[in-house]
Amino acid sequence: MSENQASAEPRIVLLGPPGAGKGTQSSNIEATFGVPQVTTGDALRANKDLETDHGTPREYMDAGELVPDPVVNEIVVEALSNTEGFVLDGYPRNLAQTEYLDEMTDVDVVPLLQASEEELTRRLTGRRVCPECGATYHVEFEPPEEEGVCGECGSELTQREDDSEETVRERIRVYEESTEPVVDFYRESGELVEVNGENSPEEVWKSLREAIERNV
Repeated sequence: MSENQASAEPRIVLLGPPGAGKGTQSSNIEATFGVPQVTTGDALRANKDLETDHGTPREYMDAGELVPDPVVNEIVVEALSNTEGFVLDGYPRNLAQTEYLDEMTDVDVVPLLQASEEELTRRLTGRRVCPECGATYHVEFEPPEEEGVCGECGSELTQREDDSEETVRERIRVYEESTEPVVDFYRESGELVEVNGENSPEEVWKSLREAIERNV
């Protein structure tokens, strides 16, 4: 990395399974280091009609189909084209995307938030939502004043199907299967930094910030 790159805004790829706290920590990175948080979903929504060699994202999204890697790759690179630094959350998801990103831009550090399957399951299955006003709670970390009742509108709280234990464990399995080659790629390149994601959000942020400052 050149001297100019080293002094520039950090370029970060944040990895971690569902429930590891990537959203919270991405926001911390954005606020502290002044770099935009780029997620695949946001990038696709913001560039629905961008023409690529494989069509526009809208064509796939309107048809209820997964947007293929070549389209996702072009959209993410477009989102990064107007910024010096960034924190990528949710991309790359597989080895093909990783290799494409590696060809298109340099990355300073790749923090991996780690947590056990049991801890991730506990976090994700505890979420409760209000079907009426959309308020969100957690049975352990942010419970309503009255158990099972929304404190905003008094409606009965529900658990989303995506938050059932069976679905959560399958999401974790799919994540591990698809991202294991991504983790191996960045470990071999020397950019991977492992962070204990089971600590409190404040402790995770302290470790994460130190890792970024050491590597940028």
